[in-house]
Amino acid sequence: MQLYTKRGDYGNTNLIGGRTISKDAIRVESYGTLDELNSLVGVIISQMTDEELILKEELAEIQLLLFDCGTDLATLDGTRDYLVTKEAVEWVESRIDDYSTEPSVIEKFILPGGDPVASFLHLARTVTRRAERIIVSLGKAEKINQVVLIFINRLSDYFFALARVVNSRKEIKEPFYEKGGKVFHPELKNRTIPKTHY
Repeated sequence: MQLYTKRGDYGNTNLIGGRTISKDAIRVESYGTLDELNSLVGVIISQMTDEELILKEELAEIQLLLFDCGTDLATLDGTRDYLVTKEAVEWVESRIDDYSTEPSVIEKFILPGGDPVASFLHLARTVTRRAERIIVSLGKAEKINQVVLIFINRLSDYFFALARVVNSRKEIKEPFYEKGGKVFHPELKNRTIPKTHY
């Protein structure tokens, strides 16, 4: 099978639905960034041990959902039914809820790092945030599947929570950002995951 088609030699690509757009269009940037994230998740899976099989399988499911998200962003509204539904959001929320109770409670921002897998998960979180910003901009310009935006928003929290779990299970102490004040108050319900500055 020939891998190149030459259709993009002039800087254009086709969306699902037939429209031809420039490769530097914000829509292409949105699903291209999700492709970058999906590749990063593949790197993370490749670095995990057999003892982390359940997490590897879970991340493989994330890869499938990211592919669905990219497909939806490459689809013109009304062309066909979208793939990503609220069930995907509910599933990733359930994983966050489970993981957020496993590591010790924190009251300050943590610095990304620790175990190599955890470090890559933090990197995945930041790429997810970048993808989210691009999707927000796209949603202001064109109609998209809004569930994709919600899922991607949750996904950054998922990577944060999972990074903390990986470090916790390997008994790696997380460094705190000492210049900041408390960002978490135990008495506030549903505030178990302090986020980054944005």
